[in-house]
Amino acid sequence: MNPDNQFDVIIIGAGPSGIFCAYELIRQKPDLKVLMIEKGRPIEKRTCPKRTTRTCVGCKPCSITTGFAGAGAFSDGKLSLSPDVGGHLPDILGYDKAVELIRESDDIYLKFGADANVYGVDKQKEIEEIRRKAINANLKLIECPIRHLGTEEGYKIYTRLQNHLSDRGIHMKFNTMVTEIVIEGNEAKAVTTDRGETFYAPEIVAAIGREGSDWFSHICQAHGIDTEVGTVDIGVRVEVRNEIMDFLNKNLYEAKLVYYTPTFDDKVRTFCTNPSGEVATEYYENGLAVVNGHAYKSADYKTSNTNFALLVSKNFTRPFKTPIEYGKHIARLSNMLCDGKIMVQTFGDFQRGRRTTEERLCRNNLIPTLKDAVPGDLSLVFPHRIMVDIKEMLLALDKVTPGIASDETLLYGVEVKFYSNKVVVSKDFETSVRGLRAIGDGAAVTRGLQQASANGISVARSILKALT
Repeated sequence: MNPDNQFDVIIIGAGPSGIFCAYELIRQKPDLKVLMIEKGRPIEKRTCPKRTTRTCVGCKPCSITTGFAGAGAFSDGKLSLSPDVGGHLPDILGYDKAVELIRESDDIYLKFGADANVYGVDKQKEIEEIRRKAINANLKLIECPIRHLGTEEGYKIYTRLQNHLSDRGIHMKFNTMVTEIVIEGNEAKAVTTDRGETFYAPEIVAAIGREGSDWFSHICQAHGIDTEVGTVDIGVRVEVRNEIMDFLNKNLYEAKLVYYTPTFDDKVRTFCTNPSGEVATEYYENGLAVVNGHAYKSADYKTSNTNFALLVSKNFTRPFKTPIEYGKHIARLSNMLCDGKIMVQTFGDFQRGRRTTEERLCRNNLIPTLKDAVPGDLSLVFPHRIMVDIKEMLLALDKVTPGIASDETLLYGVEVKFYSNKVVVSKDFETSVRGLRAIGDGAAVTRGLQQASANGISVARSILKALT
């Protein structure tokens, strides 16, 4: 056998979970031979032309969602320091262990330059006032300390991490797509790539992130890997003036609020708040456009608006088993109506069931930060049930921070999280196939940077035990 294609561990994907897995492996065992395969680019080559041209040029693969650090490289970079937010690690490992791993991963971010300031820990009087208003509106406030990296600072931190892994001998193959996981006798043996290569290892880690969840769902289906139908998170990105969100932004930075709607009893939550931020577009395979948001640390890039996601969580029963495709189908409807761009509608038009026009949008006090968003009618995209959920959530939020339910509030669609292929894993994150472990957002184990990073540390330790 060729020693050049023999490794101790192969990590598919270079997002936060894969990065922290590699970091912990090489920290504990420097002579370990580790290969990381990523279909995107190294971080120094990840540039999005739309940042300057304001027009997507269709980079393949998309630099916003793929490459070293995954979607985290250009995200707002919020680290949720509570195990109650961002994934299922407490369910798999236990609450205390999840707390410990989150603290360890946070220490690594600090080591590589993260801001030491933590939001949501020193404003108890103000937080009590927010909680009182939330209770009055039947909303649940989830307290979660937040460390904010910022879009541009997060990029620098992940650049340092890439250099660190490279300096310590981690083999990294970029612009390379894993096409297959070779499984023999219910045991993972190797991976093949689109470059005609085959790499072997006794331990293979699928750390593919949300962008790769659809690919991994097909791998699981083809090999009979045990999965469960996960939750579909789908909704809109809301944009308001900073003045509307000022009290929440100053005291919590990101207010995590959960609501069970009166009409359908559906769970709706706020997610990924970006004070003084920008609404952005993410592109997935085949040019699928979905909405997201980010915020910079530097005052030079701050805007007058705050944006946040409002997501409806839907659980389906048999015979339904394709939640990822369901989310993509709704996003495609919006893309179809907007020629591959993101749709925007004012809340006033949303409630009245009419399309937002360029004329009405221009006379808004609120100026959209996503400049190429297309005015439209979200009722042509979302099922009625989701429309009702969104409306009822915004009306409830208006009792906590008045003005959110203004006619001028902007709703961008579609925001959908592709982590619904829920892979069945053990406490060591091993799938039903021996030697194949699944971690991070793409396996529906985590739902955010911090728990994904903590997950990487945990699986590395399981691998080291298995290799001894």
